[in-house]
Amino acid sequence: MLTLDQVKNKSSARLIGLHPVVQQATVRLIELAYQAGVPIVITQGLRTVVEQDALYAQGRTKSGQIVTNARGGYSNHNFGVAIDFALLMPDGRSVSWDMTRDGDGDRRADWMEVTDIAKRLGFSWGGDWTSFKDYPHFEMTFGLSTAEYRGGKKPSQAAQAVALAIINKEDLYIMRKVDADKYIELEQAAYAAAKKRGDKQGADEAHRLANELRKASGQPVQK
Repeated sequence: MLTLDQVKNKSSARLIGLHPVVQQATVRLIELAYQAGVPIVITQGLRTVVEQDALYAQGRTKSGQIVTNARGGYSNHNFGVAIDFALLMPDGRSVSWDMTRDGDGDRRADWMEVTDIAKRLGFSWGGDWTSFKDYPHFEMTFGLSTAEYRGGKKPSQAAQAVALAIINKEDLYIMRKVDADKYIELEQAAYAAAKKRGDKQGADEAHRLANELRKASGQPVQK
């Protein structure tokens, strides 16, 4: 039987370059999936724009099957906030993308077990997309679009704090109220500023983040 360290080592190279919070969530995903009896391997992490363009050409100007609709700079992989995974087979070398496989014999598809764990950790799943479904894909964008990432925008401290609180809840950790209050205050200021300049989307996002912080620290949410 593969040890957890052996399983984690299989993915170590793919964790390089990921946003630190996404990297932490990915390590926790590997650990929790292993505990559930489903070893996984991360097959893709950070992808350069050149690599993305080459992947986009597959099935279009190059041979192969179309696997992405995103050109270089238009994929969350290009910004270190997305990963792809596969099931790691018992031999520790081969992998599977069989979404019906039940390797741990619990009468539930291993793939969906991993997906449920990833969602609990705060990842979004490409299998939930309506247009181009990407079943091996998870992402944690912190509320930013690829256009905002291309423009140089970075995840806010509050968005990262919310993500960390969700990740650490798997260990029954609750964000300390003093930490939450600091970020809530920042988001309330961002909300007021967005309202003043007529930015409804920005105001809604700041309000959402403030409430996520309240929930993470056990405080009542505000309407």
